[in-house]
Amino acid sequence: MDTIDREHCDLRDFGAGIGHLEALQLLTGLARTHCTDRSVLLPFSRDSAAIISMEDLLYNMFLCVIISVVIFFFIFRSSRSRRLRLPPGSLGLPFVGETLQLIAAYKTENPEPFIDERVNRFGSIFTTHVFGEPTVFSADPETNRFILQNEGKLFECSYPGSISNLLGKHSLLLMKGSLHKRMHSLTMSFANSSIIKDHLLVDIDRLVRLNMDSWTDRVFLMEEAKKITFELTVKQLMSFDPGEWTESLRKEYVLVIEGFFTVPLPIFSTTYRRAIQARTKVAEALSLIVRQRRKESESGERKSDMLGALLAGDGGFSDEEIVDFLVALLVAGYETTSTIMTLAVKFLTETPLALAQLYEEHEGIRKKKKKEEGLEWSDYKSMPFTQCVVNETLRLANIIGGVFRRAMTDIDIKGYTIPKGWKVFASFRAVHLDHAHFKDARSFNPWRWQSNSGGTSSVNVFTPFGGGPRLCPGYELARVELSVFLHHIVTRFSWVPAEEDKLVFFPTTRTQKRYPIIVKPRNVEEEEEEEE
Repeated sequence: MDTIDREHCDLRDFGAGIGHLEALQLLTGLARTHCTDRSVLLPFSRDSAAIISMEDLLYNMFLCVIISVVIFFFIFRSSRSRRLRLPPGSLGLPFVGETLQLIAAYKTENPEPFIDERVNRFGSIFTTHVFGEPTVFSADPETNRFILQNEGKLFECSYPGSISNLLGKHSLLLMKGSLHKRMHSLTMSFANSSIIKDHLLVDIDRLVRLNMDSWTDRVFLMEEAKKITFELTVKQLMSFDPGEWTESLRKEYVLVIEGFFTVPLPIFSTTYRRAIQARTKVAEALSLIVRQRRKESESGERKSDMLGALLAGDGGFSDEEIVDFLVALLVAGYETTSTIMTLAVKFLTETPLALAQLYEEHEGIRKKKKKEEGLEWSDYKSMPFTQCVVNETLRLANIIGGVFRRAMTDIDIKGYTIPKGWKVFASFRAVHLDHAHFKDARSFNPWRWQSNSGGTSSVNVFTPFGGGPRLCPGYELARVELSVFLHHIVTRFSWVPAEEDKLVFFPTTRTQKRYPIIVKPRNVEEEEEEEE
C-alpha cells in the first residue's frame, strides 16, 4: 500500500524511483513469462521463427496499457503527495482504496478499530481512500469545527449519488448558498422552542400515547418507534393524522432509505431499483397532496404547517421543489429520531441504575397529573436526569457518525494541505468516543452530564447535531420527542429483551433484529397502593 509519511520524505523520494523501476521490471518479467507460456518467442532471432497471431499482438498491447496505467497511478499518486504535504495515511489499493476495510468494520458491533488504528499510527488527521475518492478523515474536534464553520466558503456538501438521487435535487440537504440559508431558517422556525411549546407538544404527547395503547406482549421497539416518529413528522409537515395513507407512505419510505448506500445504477442493484420505484410512489402521493393544498390556499383556506408556509412563500416554489423538500424532511424526522428512541431504551435496559433513576423522575411527574392529562412544557423542563440520558444516548449512539464535505480550493490546516476537489470526513463519532474528551468514553454513563461531571464544556467536542450553517434544524424537536417517549414508556411499562440484539453501523446505525422486547403494563393496583 502507498503510505504517506512526511518524516521520511527524502528517503521515500529516492526509494520511489527505485520502487517504480522494480515494479516495471517485475511486470515486464511477468508479461515475458506469460508470452513464453503462450509459445510466443521473443525477441526474434535469425534461427527461430516468431509467429505472432493478431490475437497475441492485441493481447500484449492491452497488457502493456494496463501496466502503464498502474505505473502511472503509483507515480502520480506518490509525486502529488510529496508536492502537497498531505496528512499522513494510506491510500490502500488502486481504485478500491480502503473501502472494504471500512465497510467490514462498520458491519460489526465494534467499528472503532478502523479509525483507532489509523489515529494511533498517523494522528487525528489522516488520509485514506474510500468510496472511490481520496478522503481526509478528521478525528480532531478543532478541525471538525473548522470544516463545519466554513461550509460554503472553503467546503461544500457532498453526498453519494444514491442519496442525492433518492432525496431529489431540491432537498434541503443538497441546497447551497442563499437558498439553503433561507430554507434552513424556515425549517428552524417550525421547530423552535416556542412552536414546540405552543403547538407541537400536545400532538407529540397524544401520538406517543396513541401508539403505545396497542402495545402487548412482544414488541419490535424500533418498528414501533418508527411509526411514532413518521406519524409525528407527517402531522407537523402536512397536518395529517395517522391512518392507512400514512402507514402506506411509511412502508414506501423504508424502501427508499434502504437504497441510500447502494450503487446508484438500477441495472446492478436490486435494492437501488426498488428504492427508485418507491421514491416515485412517494413523490406521486405527495404531489397529490401539494396540488390539493395549493387549490385550497388559492381559495383562501390555509393551514399553519410547513406545507402551508411553502405554498404561501415569496419564492413561488413549484410542486416538484416542494415535494423534494418534504421528502428530505420526512427522512430526517423519521429515521434518526426513531433510532435514538430505540437505543436509549436499549442502553437503559443494560444500565438498571440509570433506568431506576429515570423511572423515579418520571413517576414523580406522573403522580402530579390526572390519569389522562397530557404533558406540558413545564413538565418537559423538569426532567433534568432525562436530559442527561438524552445527551449520553446521542453521544454514544452517534446516529450521524460524521459528515462528508468537498474542498472547494486547496486548504491549509494543522500544517497539512487538503487538495481542491478532495473529500473530507469530519468524524463526530471518533471525537465522542475518544477517552481524551470523555472518561470511559465507550460506556453508557448519563451521570457524566450532571453538572458536566465527566463531560466537557467545549462546544467543539459534543456535536451530535452537526454545526455551522447546516446545524440540524430539528435538534430541539428531537430532544422533546425523545423525552416524551421515555416518559410514557417508563411510566406505562416494564420490559425485558425478548432476545439478544446487536448494534451495527452500516449502512446506517440500527439493531440487527429491530430490538424485540416483552412489555408488561405496570400494575395499576400496585401503583394505587404506593400512592396510599
